[in-house]
Amino acid sequence: MSSSSSSTSNSTTDASTLRRNRILSSKLYFTMPLSKVPLIYSTAYDISFLGMEKLHPFDSSKWGRICRFLIVDGVLDKNSIVEPLEASKDDLLVVHTESYLSSLKSSSNVAMIIEVPPVALLPNCLVQQKVLYPFRKQVGGTVLAAKLAKERGWAINVGGGFHHCCGERGGGFCAYADISLCIHYAFNLLDISKVMIIDLDAHQGNGHERDFANDRRVYILDMYNPEIYPFDHEARRYIDQKVEVVSGTTTDEYLVKLDEALTVAGKMFDPELVVFNAGTDILDGDPLGRLKISPDGITSRDEKVFRFAREKNASLVMLTSGGYMKSSARVIADSIANLSKQTLINLKPCRE
Repeated sequence: MSSSSSSTSNSTTDASTLRRNRILSSKLYFTMPLSKVPLIYSTAYDISFLGMEKLHPFDSSKWGRICRFLIVDGVLDKNSIVEPLEASKDDLLVVHTESYLSSLKSSSNVAMIIEVPPVALLPNCLVQQKVLYPFRKQVGGTVLAAKLAKERGWAINVGGGFHHCCGERGGGFCAYADISLCIHYAFNLLDISKVMIIDLDAHQGNGHERDFANDRRVYILDMYNPEIYPFDHEARRYIDQKVEVVSGTTTDEYLVKLDEALTVAGKMFDPELVVFNAGTDILDGDPLGRLKISPDGITSRDEKVFRFAREKNASLVMLTSGGYMKSSARVIADSIANLSKQTLINLKPCRE
């Protein structure tokens, strides 16, 4: 072995050891009492900063409205919701580089990532409090979801799914790579070695694709509209199963393609954990997704993925990801209620 290859090998080992040590010292995993159900949310998820959040089409209050719908409809007891911890800098360094995290100390950089230019004018302390802190809480929720899913069979983070962010850069309203973090924690703490990402947001999940480009432990099924952001052709090379759905795709067409894709995925890979990125920007009328999927189509889609995970005897983490219409919150709540009705999840807490 040459000295250069030996040096590279040692460097890789050192990085892997440092990552594992950071994970082992993290507080993001904690014990959940039986009085709680594996549905994760915090009021800190919702983003509000002087009305500027309205300059982006993303509904940054949808997470809270999803939970309120479920509570008002009698599907969920608010006292059974799990509140996550905020991801610390050491937690984030499991995937992110120091230089990337340092770049978030610039309000102009954050403004570019979340696509709200006036944020560049705000003091960074305010940006940290009003924008990045809510994102870090959602990261904590996604990471915790894998542990709860391993214990209960499923978990839903009513947030997260920041699939455009990778270790070195953010974009598309995604500042932290929660999916990649979730999977690395699962590899190190949950005795899991095979993970399938099923990314059904309308946009390509280029962040996790870049992070797991050469990792055969992760199988990526990405069903996306190739005619919209991010146009990341390099990351497309890292998708194990690419399903392109062009603008105008209808509900029936979409669900047929999904059935076919899940059948193929099930033959190609046997996951122990499924990470389901359940964006609702595929809804008919969404200004960014440009697909024509009905609310009932979303419900069917989610049910199909949960049934797939059950058939594969895999734990499942669901993330709500993108969705740019006010109606998304109601659609997500109705889909979660259907999963409960179909006994694919249980939202009734156990007795201690």
